[in-house]
Amino acid sequence: MRLPSKEQLRYHGSRWWWVVGLATLAYVAFPSSATNVELPAVGTFAKADVVAPFTFPVNKSDEERVREAEELAASVKPIYRYQERALDSAQTAMHAFFSSIERAADSGGAAVILQAAKAQGFALSPAEASYLAKGGKRHALEKAMSELFDRTLAAGVTGPGVLQVEQAPELIVRRRSGEQSVPRDQVLSYAQYLVRARASQPDRGSSVGDQLYVRLAGHFFQATLVLDPVETERRRDELRKSVDPSKYIVRAGDRIIGAHEVVTSEAYEKLVALHSDLVRRGGATSRSVGGVIGPILRDSLIFAIFWVLLGFYRRETYRERRQVALIGGLFALVLMQAAAVARFVPTHPEVIILPFMAMMLTVLFNGRVSMIAAMILSIVIGLQPVFHDLPALLLCVVGGVTAALTVRVLRRRSNFYVPVLIIALGYLAGALALGLAGGWSVGEIALRGVWGAANGLVSAGLTFFLLPVAESITGITTDLTLLELSDPSRPLLRRLSLEAPGTYAHSVAMANLVEAACNRIGADGLLGRVGCYYHDIGKVKNPQYFVENQTRGNNPHDRLKAFQSAQIIKAHVTDGLALAADARLPEAVAAFIPEHHGTTEITYFLDRAKKSGDGAPPRPGDYVYPGPKPHSAETAITMLADSVEAALRVLEDLTPQKIAEVINHIVRTKLNAGQLDEAPMTLRQIDQVKQEFVRIISGMYHNRIDYPESSGGITASWQPAGRA
Repeated sequence: MRLPSKEQLRYHGSRWWWVVGLATLAYVAFPSSATNVELPAVGTFAKADVVAPFTFPVNKSDEERVREAEELAASVKPIYRYQERALDSAQTAMHAFFSSIERAADSGGAAVILQAAKAQGFALSPAEASYLAKGGKRHALEKAMSELFDRTLAAGVTGPGVLQVEQAPELIVRRRSGEQSVPRDQVLSYAQYLVRARASQPDRGSSVGDQLYVRLAGHFFQATLVLDPVETERRRDELRKSVDPSKYIVRAGDRIIGAHEVVTSEAYEKLVALHSDLVRRGGATSRSVGGVIGPILRDSLIFAIFWVLLGFYRRETYRERRQVALIGGLFALVLMQAAAVARFVPTHPEVIILPFMAMMLTVLFNGRVSMIAAMILSIVIGLQPVFHDLPALLLCVVGGVTAALTVRVLRRRSNFYVPVLIIALGYLAGALALGLAGGWSVGEIALRGVWGAANGLVSAGLTFFLLPVAESITGITTDLTLLELSDPSRPLLRRLSLEAPGTYAHSVAMANLVEAACNRIGADGLLGRVGCYYHDIGKVKNPQYFVENQTRGNNPHDRLKAFQSAQIIKAHVTDGLALAADARLPEAVAAFIPEHHGTTEITYFLDRAKKSGDGAPPRPGDYVYPGPKPHSAETAITMLADSVEAALRVLEDLTPQKIAEVINHIVRTKLNAGQLDEAPMTLRQIDQVKQEFVRIISGMYHNRIDYPESSGGITASWQPAGRA
């Protein structure tokens, strides 16, 4: 791989420095990407005004968030699940115990009952065993236990000591899929369960039976209301997460603190919040090297896309430093205006003058260049942290692209009306789309549409006003300038029409031919017409030496040598260029003066010099126009039209066939002489030019009928009255 030379580095560097320069400008100009928010201590004086560059929240401190979260979590009612299987288990165990005692009582006395109870995990005293040996007592006790469970455990009872440590005044009792909020004092505790058990003693006259009943109630008890810590904590976590981290919102444009004002705790709080939000958005401070390089590199990469496209697909523009400078200048102008919008009215990105840049580039270059430039610049603006929460990207793209696509032909002031209307509709459509998605009011959507229409109107006015400046910088000639140059009252054209009327008539006739042919092949017809008006402007210096301006029988070349005549003929090219320079004609128009002759020979006087026999033989170089050859389709067509129009003036009885033969001969002669070698035209386009010439000239040289002399007409045999 070969390294680039110094010349190549200099060539590309003079164009690519704009990329880094524009990215640096964006970093410096936009408020949130270059603002170093100072954090003065509370009670000190602020050094400068601080205005919110965008809308941001002031967040609560960590302690405040934790305290509020715990307060919310404490408000969650604890969830207790009803355990139906606990009731079933208690009843099953209780009935199993009494069944075992029943079998023991049938097979033996108190001693067997003691063994059966022990096997069931319940120790009986001899007195209690004797009590259970009695069938009536035993059955009454079992029935009372069953009724106790139905009255208490079935309703829900918590375990021992649970409610004593529960702080919540209300509980959530969940039964299957249903939930019910119950005051804590209405939920049965284990102690209340025992109280109810004593109250339902089936044998109040027996101390042994009373003691046994209470012991059995405690032994077979199972809590049927159990705290669900997982679900309770989940709900508490949800409330903790629902804590709003912000205290209040600071709106874009709000004044946070003024210069020389005492910094209050509230102002300090806002400054801290602004600084945090800038860091979150990618805003850099002067203390952060990465924070400076990152945004500049990001924007440089985006701008580089456009410069690469210029280098590959718009080389004629990339080669011209003045044109690259104009594009860079327009980018910089829009960036600075967008930065001003970001500082003062960040909520209205629809007033960024991207349509102005798009209109200007469309008129100077084409819609494709303009549209890509508008999208690139929209991305850069939309990526600025100040616009992160605002619809700047969409509105900039809509405004820029609609302007690029609607300004196609700019030949009169009325051509601005339709683009302005379409730009306004584009902004309104963008605002409508954003409004429907964001829930904007009708008034806000309409307001943005009105601001977009005003932007389009201002952009059109700026384009019309600054277009001449842009043309002078780039050397590009627009249609408006060409239309101004085509005005017959322009000094040069007026002088040509008065001092060389034959040349002027010849130029106008050529203009019709050239414009039609240019339009036929897709070239610039207006440029071709205006170029024809000025192509022979140098003949005003010596108009009488050119045949179209001479009267019959008065040819000054008859008194000159062929060499002198050839020099006078050649001089109209250099004289024309001098007049064009004095009149400051655009380069595109002045190019018609030398290129319409190219390097062709002045054959008439060269032939005369050869036949004169005066001294040494003539040098062919003295009888050749200085050139250069045509470098554009418009000047090449003008060369052909000049020769065709002059040739047809000497022929009589012109028919379409004779006209076509003359045109074919002249075109073939120019091709063979290599005069069209440098013109960007194909053979197919040349053939289309010939066809258009035939069509136009056949209409110009059509036959006319004789009108009777008695009615004041002219016939072919007409003679002036003195010659009858």
